Amino acid sequence: MSDIETLKELYVDEMKDLWSANDQMAKALTKIVGQASNEKLKNLLESSQAGIAKHTDVLKSLIDGQDAKLKKEHCKGMEGLVAEALKHTVEEAPKAGPVRDASIIAQYQRMTHYGITGFGTVSAFAKALKLDDDVSKLNAAVDDMYRGDDLMSELAESAVNVEAVDG
Repeated sequence: MSDIETLKELYVDEMKDLWSANDQMAKALTKIVGQASNEKLKNLLESSQAGIAKHTDVLKSLIDGQDAKLKKEHCKGMEGLVAEALKHTVEEAPKAGPVRDASIIAQYQRMTHYGITGFGTVSAFAKALKLDDDVSKLNAAVDDMYRGDDLMSELAESAVNVEAVDG
């Protein structure tokens, strides 16, 4: 990162980092989905995989559009979030059932919020760089992530957390 001197270079570097973050989250979710007991939660986790893949394709396309080397850069931020997520949902998870499902939702939302922040930041960079098409694509990804986050919140508040009260 020390070679970065322009906003365009920072923009591309951040997208490469987000590509890594997406790949790490997708890999973690393949391990987490089998831990869920609530069918709606399992379905949401599985469907989020397609969204992550779509957002990764957007990043690759935008990086390529900047004539940059198409290579991801390891995201240490998501590495930490994934380690925590796996700890709390697989390795040292609560017993199977609503409490574990509540933990899964919490960890999913932490990782998703990281993505919302990252994609929002690169969208702001694209806006400053007057890359209107990029802004549109990045904002669509942010909107997708917000929808997924809202669906998880609704599930948690209407069912999972209520059921978890009694264990």
